[in-house]
Amino acid sequence: MDISRTIAAMKQDPAFAENVGMVLIHNGTVRGWSRDDHSPVSQIEVVADEDKIEQIRDQIEQREGIFKVVVEAHSGIMKPGDDLLFLIVAGDIRENVKPALALLLDRIKAEAISKNEFCEE
Repeated sequence: MDISRTIAAMKQDPAFAENVGMVLIHNGTVRGWSRDDHSPVSQIEVVADEDKIEQIRDQIEQREGIFKVVVEAHSGIMKPGDDLLFLIVAGDIRENVKPALALLLDRIKAEAISKNEFCEE
């Protein structure tokens, strides 16, 4: 995802300026170490459930003050440094946008993405 281009496209909507005072972005990447024991990771295999992601995205977009939610999740074999997940949440005020991004991220990671790490030996 080209984040700047995606936000520029969002701004083309005439309702953007009337409804958006904050845009938050998450760019998740493959870590070079395992969360469990900090072992070096050589690659990961990721499966993103696109239907579930869309359900979650739509639910978050319906929250008070949220104008637009964009999600791009990658599946496949990836190496440390590769992009995994892009999230963009645009809305009115930080009290609405910050918790929406946090909930979106937590739900997608818990409900719609599975991964298998391959550690170096």
